[in-house]
Amino acid sequence: MHHSNACPAPLWLTQSQLTPLPDSLTLDWLFDEGSLTRRLTRLSNDGFSVTPLFEGWATLRSDECAALELAEGSEGWVREVYLRGHGEAWVFARSVASRAALQGDGLHMDELGSRSLGELLFCDHAFQRRAIEVCHYPQDWLPPACRAPELWGRRSRFDRGALSVLVAEIFLPTLWSAARAHPENC
Repeated sequence: MHHSNACPAPLWLTQSQLTPLPDSLTLDWLFDEGSLTRRLTRLSNDGFSVTPLFEGWATLRSDECAALELAEGSEGWVREVYLRGHGEAWVFARSVASRAALQGDGLHMDELGSRSLGELLFCDHAFQRRAIEVCHYPQDWLPPACRAPELWGRRSRFDRGALSVLVAEIFLPTLWSAARAHPENC
């Protein structure tokens, strides 16, 4: 399920660069600094699961190479999954890291299976998270089953030594339905 570089890369923006701002619910989910896995687990009353769609070595997209400070056309590990609540796909996530950094670090992204990468990143306090950036994610980059225009996506880079992992999370309409139906008790 490899996605091509064909469509132009979106402009990824930090919260201070974003105008106009989306509604407060959207804004809260987009810029939440906590673990998305934990938040989805709470929202689903422990009905959370991860479905791997694609995992393997692939040429990274130009926006990913730029975010990871890699040469254009660099190869990396790509992991695409659905984050589900009660079996329903709520979030499409794409995580990438360069081949050289992974091979030297010992993070085994290829062994995660149906476990959450986010949980691993949040449990290892050596990882430093950079600023969250958001955009309207190109629908051509989404799996055909969940393609829709103007879906909000966010990404952030997690650094540990020479290793950087770029994690993008695209919020599907089903998540917004669940979030509105079950307001969180913050």
